[in-house]
Amino acid sequence: MDRHELLRRITTFPLVARGLAEDLLSGDFRSVFTGQGIEFDEVRHYEPGDDVRSIDWNVSARFGTPYVKMYREERELTVCLVLDESASMFAASTAAGMRRRDQAILAAALVAFSAERAGQRIGAVCFGEEITRVFNPRKGRSHIMSIISGLLREDDGGKGSNLGLALEGCGRLLKRRSLVVILSDFLCLGWEQELGYLCAKHDVIAIRITDPLDAGIPNLGLLTMRDPETGVVLHAPTGYVSFRSAWTEWHDDRTTLWKALCRRCGAAYVELSTASDAPTVLTRFFGGRRTGGSPL
Repeated sequence: MDRHELLRRITTFPLVARGLAEDLLSGDFRSVFTGQGIEFDEVRHYEPGDDVRSIDWNVSARFGTPYVKMYREERELTVCLVLDESASMFAASTAAGMRRRDQAILAAALVAFSAERAGQRIGAVCFGEEITRVFNPRKGRSHIMSIISGLLREDDGGKGSNLGLALEGCGRLLKRRSLVVILSDFLCLGWEQELGYLCAKHDVIAIRITDPLDAGIPNLGLLTMRDPETGVVLHAPTGYVSFRSAWTEWHDDRTTLWKALCRRCGAAYVELSTASDAPTVLTRFFGGRRTGGSPL
């Protein structure tokens, strides 16, 4: 999919962002607005029944009478996108006609417009073998368009995929509890610990971008494949039922492991195929979270 087609689709997203914005800030993600999601408002005189843990001892000592701290809910949220720009995201199969990276950009744009609709700040961290670009969280349509423009650049992030480094960098970027949305094919190693650390402080959604060929490869005879990141070439005998079964089993096992790791770390998760409509999948996912549904 070329840049003009991506832009054409993206321009329709503000029209569908309203419903998603409500779901984005509802359901399980309400935890963003409680606990650490409150901020100091004022102090007042202590009254019988007040929690002694809320006493402001410095103010109380200064005035010689007990004062307690008052807080209010902080309704402003930061949404941070972590977008994979490694070489594997640029691969595409004829079964879908769309690269993983294109679908990730569409999903990122939809989340960004929904966050803007809800009046929230939006930031982004892009990565390949290193962190390639960082967009500090800010509000406004012009800021969103600058992020989208940056994502549409065709330079890739290199051969490797260092998701762990990107998650660590995202954690340093965010100063208070936020909503982190990861868009990646997760075809990399060494990110589990960083995901756990991030989930301990923030609400995290992992969106795994897949291709129809992941679910099953058709009989295409002797097929030559090349790993875009390692350069390894594989001559795949797709005419054999045993090979096609092993292919499907390997991808199923990888999916099962990915879901288990997300659950263990406390991240919500959803798979988004390059053959699927991103607004439909994400609206169903967030709507299910709001109504108490389970992850896809």
